[in-house]
Amino acid sequence: MKQQTIVTLDLEGVLVPEIWIAFAEKTGIDELKLTTRDIPDYDELMKGRLSILNKNSLKLADIQAVISMLTPLEGAKAFLDELRSITQVVILSDTFQEFAKPLMKQLDWPTIFCHDLEINEEGSVINYRLRQPDQKRKAVASFRGLNYHVIAAGDSYNDTTMLGEADKGFLFRSPDNVKNEFPQFKSAEEYVDLMRMIRSELIV
Repeated sequence: MKQQTIVTLDLEGVLVPEIWIAFAEKTGIDELKLTTRDIPDYDELMKGRLSILNKNSLKLADIQAVISMLTPLEGAKAFLDELRSITQVVILSDTFQEFAKPLMKQLDWPTIFCHDLEINEEGSVINYRLRQPDQKRKAVASFRGLNYHVIAAGDSYNDTTMLGEADKGFLFRSPDNVKNEFPQFKSAEEYVDLMRMIRSELIV
């Protein structure tokens, strides 16, 4: 049976700025600049973030105010529009529904699989809920089980299982530590190069 292609993309660092870095710059809390580019263990990363929010009495509304000022990375919208015109695209992200909505609106509502937050009556973030553990890899495995040829692109440690599960995985604008640890994945720095690499793997 002939396969169709689906492309899975990470969100932050690939299409939009890193939300937590933007929030760190707004609040002046350097510890919030740590991302999945720095800490491979997502639970460790999120528990640290929640502790910092609690210690500084920062609420969901404070984060959403910063997100409302963010725009997609330069060239990201055009890249995504072109990609969606030639194949199916799903964004697989470890962000949260409460963060993603204004950014998805700016990208013309692509499909996104992500997580959600637990918010108390005071509007504080008290926990996070994974849609499922290792959701990026499992989503790719499921797409392959549906007879899709999967091409994946991401930038961080938490993308590497997705890239490894895909028929072809690419790194995009990854830090040197990630590129050095995962040399099996070709890397691109510009959207035009990533598009060329994806097109070369499309089944048409």
